[in-house]
Amino acid sequence: MRAAVLGRPIAHSLSPVIHNAGYAAAGLDGWSYTRIECGAQELPALVTGLGPEWAGLSVTMPGKEAALAVAATASPVAAAVGAANTLVRRPDGSWYADNTDVTGMVDVLTGAGVRPGAAVTVLGAGGTARAALAAAARLGATTVTVVARRAEAVAQLRPVASAVGVELVPAAWSDAAAHTRADLVVSTVPRGVADPVAAAVDWGPSTVLFDALYDPWPTPLAASALAAGRRVVSGLDLLLAQAVGQFSQFTGVPAPVDAMRAALASARR
Repeated sequence: MRAAVLGRPIAHSLSPVIHNAGYAAAGLDGWSYTRIECGAQELPALVTGLGPEWAGLSVTMPGKEAALAVAATASPVAAAVGAANTLVRRPDGSWYADNTDVTGMVDVLTGAGVRPGAAVTVLGAGGTARAALAAAARLGATTVTVVARRAEAVAQLRPVASAVGVELVPAAWSDAAAHTRADLVVSTVPRGVADPVAAAVDWGPSTVLFDALYDPWPTPLAASALAAGRRVVSGLDLLLAQAVGQFSQFTGVPAPVDAMRAALASARR
């Protein structure tokens, strides 16, 4: 059986390291996981053309919306977020879409000590921010402050906030540092964007930071939180957690989490 990660660019992806280590540890000798360079426009034709030996696909940027559209059925969370990072082959040959970014984010944040009903600030309003809104809802948040550089990007998140049941409170990027005293701060912005914020941040007494980046690490924002003694979760933690959810759906067997974590750690040395 075969699986792969689709995206562009994709050569840097560590997903094959994680999944193939899982196959080996679980004794799935006939399984393989590869990378496929694929943009959003090419994704529908590629997916529909795959043979029955393909059990599942991981989907990264820029194809998550296209992955949801190509699926015959979808999980409620993928439908609410409007994006899928997971496609699973059904017995009838159709594809089922899920979003394990959300479940993975909940798992790592719960493990980092985020409590139900936490006050949440999200930096950025792109694709990862969608998953962050859904994760915040599952963690019991009723409102989420979204700090972004473009008001129109925040407006595009409002349907997601409504679908997952949280109130979205917009904030200007110039005021980002003032919103970092929340119980949970989720940074979804590209490399370098949050660096000026790190110089002015005033962490709350129990703030947990999740920075979706992991290369290079630590980011200035993460370094600031660590220096202040705050709990920090990285994009590498999420990469593992979302892969664990995919592994079980692709193979039908429990994911050997320890082996997958060790392989990822070894690849990052």
